[in-house]
Amino acid sequence: MTTIEPNLSTRLLGKVAIVTGAGGGIGECAAELFAANGAKVIVADIDLDQASRVTQSIQDKGGTAYSVKVDVSDEAQVQEMVDAAVGQYGTLNVIFNNAGIFPADDGGALDTPLETWDRVMQVNLKGVFLGTRCAIPKMLQAGGGSIINVASFVALMGAATAQVAYTASKGGVLAFTREVAVEYARKGIRANSICPGPIETPLLAELLSDPARRERRLVHIPIGRFGTAQEIANGALFLASDESSFMTGSQLVIDGGITGAYVTPQ
Repeated sequence: MTTIEPNLSTRLLGKVAIVTGAGGGIGECAAELFAANGAKVIVADIDLDQASRVTQSIQDKGGTAYSVKVDVSDEAQVQEMVDAAVGQYGTLNVIFNNAGIFPADDGGALDTPLETWDRVMQVNLKGVFLGTRCAIPKMLQAGGGSIINVASFVALMGAATAQVAYTASKGGVLAFTREVAVEYARKGIRANSICPGPIETPLLAELLSDPARRERRLVHIPIGRFGTAQEIANGALFLASDESSFMTGSQLVIDGGITGAYVTPQ
């Protein structure tokens, strides 16, 4: 039997994709990867300078990208972002709702400041809701699309270190994504979540600058290391592509095995 190898540079050819939080970390990797695989990418971030840097990098490599400043918790700005995608490229096929925050003072139920709880919900959960809400009409016009929302492994099992607002927000992302998937499955729109484990990003490095705190997290990962932004972007690429055409309402867990086993130090 002959095996046909996929052309990895054209997996998203002809698709228009929005990536939020694309000014760094997972979002930056995903924007670069989507563009490298043929997508026209809206690089969206609250920091326009960072978004512009990523856009320039994509363009320098021969890709197609356009920068947009967006606060994902602001409905008007999110709508402007979606309108910019259609205005620039004529349609919308993919949205990767990746933007999120993880404040250092997000702790337990008794000590997390109320304003921190509210801000985390505004960005991590409402931001996903708004991105999805604004994208769906454009996807319906396009005949379908793929919605990819970033949740977390902590939405499935809880965190070893208290981070109650973040965990609750990501649990909401899972439930919301399933609801959207069921509602729009017969209209050609798929919705899935990605549940990353701890990822080696500048934010995590800052939060885990204390070696003891870092080791307390690392010890629970069977693979024995933190993940990379590129590894999560690879999962997003699969969900954005037609290769995942029979997948909706699911969570793609990319966590080094952390949700599969509880391990102790060797």
